[in-house]
Amino acid sequence: MNQPISITENAAIRIAALMGKAPEGSPGLRLSIRATGCSGNSYKMDYIKAGEDLSGDEVFAENGAEVYIPKIYSWMLFGTVIDYITDELGNARFDFVNPNETGRCGCGESFQVGGQLPKH
Repeated sequence: MNQPISITENAAIRIAALMGKAPEGSPGLRLSIRATGCSGNSYKMDYIKAGEDLSGDEVFAENGAEVYIPKIYSWMLFGTVIDYITDELGNARFDFVNPNETGRCGCGESFQVGGQLPKH
């Protein structure tokens, strides 16, 4: 691995398409973690608001796409590969392959890292 966060070509194409529809002035997409679900965390990808302070974010670029990640989550996301896939049922979505995950809930919507205890 050459960098802490990798963006596949498929994800870069989708990010470019989303940025074409971004709210005016949005500098990009942010990948963050929200506390939710039975395993404790889920990935959240959303537009950054125009004028928002980005000093707490790091920017990762690959294949012509950029993703902003809050520094407070970098330890949870180090080594993650961001992909964009279509599953066997035809559902398209971002997919996160994170080597720091130590568990996932049964439906795959939430995950845990390190010494986190699952929520019930």
